[in-house]
Amino acid sequence: MKGTRGHAAVSATRLLLILPLMAAFVYLALVGLVYFSQRALLFPGASATPSPERARWGENVSIQTPDGEALHGLYSQGEFDKPCVLLFFGNGDLVDNYGFLARALAARGVGMLAISYRGYPESTGSPSEKGLLTDGIAAFDWLSVRSKSKIIVLGRSLGTGVAVNTAGQRPALGVILVSPYLSVLSVAQTHYPFFPVALLIKDPFRSDLKIAKVRQPKLFIHGRRDDSIPLSSGEALYRIAPEPKRMLIYDGSGHNDIFNDSMVGDVIRFIETLRRDVP
Repeated sequence: MKGTRGHAAVSATRLLLILPLMAAFVYLALVGLVYFSQRALLFPGASATPSPERARWGENVSIQTPDGEALHGLYSQGEFDKPCVLLFFGNGDLVDNYGFLARALAARGVGMLAISYRGYPESTGSPSEKGLLTDGIAAFDWLSVRSKSKIIVLGRSLGTGVAVNTAGQRPALGVILVSPYLSVLSVAQTHYPFFPVALLIKDPFRSDLKIAKVRQPKLFIHGRRDDSIPLSSGEALYRIAPEPKRMLIYDGSGHNDIFNDSMVGDVIRFIETLRRDVP
């Protein structure tokens, strides 16, 4: 009996030693998985396949970036004395999905350009923070030559980081940020609290470090029920943003249903206010 009990005690001791090692191995494997798959998670739209039968709301255009990529875009030209909206969409989106907004703006004579980021359908390259920020500047420069109009930068979700960077470096008339974040780093830390995100992340999109340069009038829009980018993250960015600024919170909206008729109306009113304020 003593021998049996002793053998059982040794086995239990070994198990107590092995279990932490197994847990550490599983954790490190998960960390490695997150690290190597993070861009697939951050840029899911890059692997999307648009329907060949889709109807397009604007002219197909190609924009060359300074580092040699070719960006696909859709462009709806507005009236010569009206501004033009430059749209940077969310990470899982497509330019084709914004016909409703282009048509609403066109009814007021306002044009719109939406670009497909590098690595996204019909654009060359692979997505990264550095690449998308380069795309934003290239799109602004192309539009400033093509439209000859004042440009209003509109970013949605991931695209708000591109919009903030672009408006901080180019003379946009105004900036609209839909579901913005303090940084992708902070949002990732919220969703993955058990991982050392700050050490792993490749594309932190630090809007918090760039918003101070955005001196133009700004409209922030966020859904209270947003479970992808928490309202608290958008509010934090709003608090540190310089004036002039305004924030609209939609109590009944989340992340993917934020673009409704009411919201589009608020965007149009903001654009018309900017037009009235320009000498």
